[in-house]
Amino acid sequence: MKVLIIEDEAPASRRLQKLLKEIDPALEIIESLESVESSVRWLKNNPAPDVIFMDIQLSDALSFEIFKSINVDSPVIFTTAYDEYAIQAFKVNSIDYLLKPIDSSELCASLEKLKKIKDSYSVSYKAGEIAELLKTFTPSQPAYKSRFLIKIGTNLLIIQANDIAYFYVDNKITYLVNRLSKKYIIDFSLEELEEILDPTDFFRANRSFILNINSIETISYIFSGKLKVKLKIKTDGDIIVSREKTSSFRQWLDR
Repeated sequence: MKVLIIEDEAPASRRLQKLLKEIDPALEIIESLESVESSVRWLKNNPAPDVIFMDIQLSDALSFEIFKSINVDSPVIFTTAYDEYAIQAFKVNSIDYLLKPIDSSELCASLEKLKKIKDSYSVSYKAGEIAELLKTFTPSQPAYKSRFLIKIGTNLLIIQANDIAYFYVDNKITYLVNRLSKKYIIDFSLEELEEILDPTDFFRANRSFILNINSIETISYIFSGKLKVKLKIKTDGDIIVSREKTSSFRQWLDR
């Protein structure tokens, strides 16, 4: 089965690909796209995949704009953080959906449903019908993590996400550092944090650091196109943004 993913958040796309491969190693992820423009271009120039996993809110517009530009001849499974009740509207058109964060068992059930209906199901989504369905619900904000519960001896401490300066990893241990330079050990990897933190406020600068935009003091270019970031509080060592991440880092800063 050939799978196309349309998702503008890289961590969410990577997680979906990982879950799909765990469920069925024979699945072929043929492409991962992040915008309406790139999706329309790809669908016009490539054979229809067996299934499309499509986020609602893409980097340049809502995904229903795709259906206004081109006939989509593949079953679509929406992956979204929208309200569970309102999105029932999709059921009338046999479009399945998965609420973020995606659960492996629900993803498996969705694929099983696709296999059962594939032989008898002819897909040709009309742009108007899709647009009307999407108008029936109001998007809600993704459920990003807003606070962390830290255990200190016999006490519990609550730290709000907006009070966090950065996260970092040292010797495979993840630390949370607040704006007062106090650090705490947490039971999350940086990969897990990428998925649960609001990407508007936090950015994975490299393999060791996730930064809060409000903690950044200065940014300067160094050798080979890399960036050096200085925070408002002291850090153990320099924070370097790799050349590969420089472009996305600048886009994040300029939102």
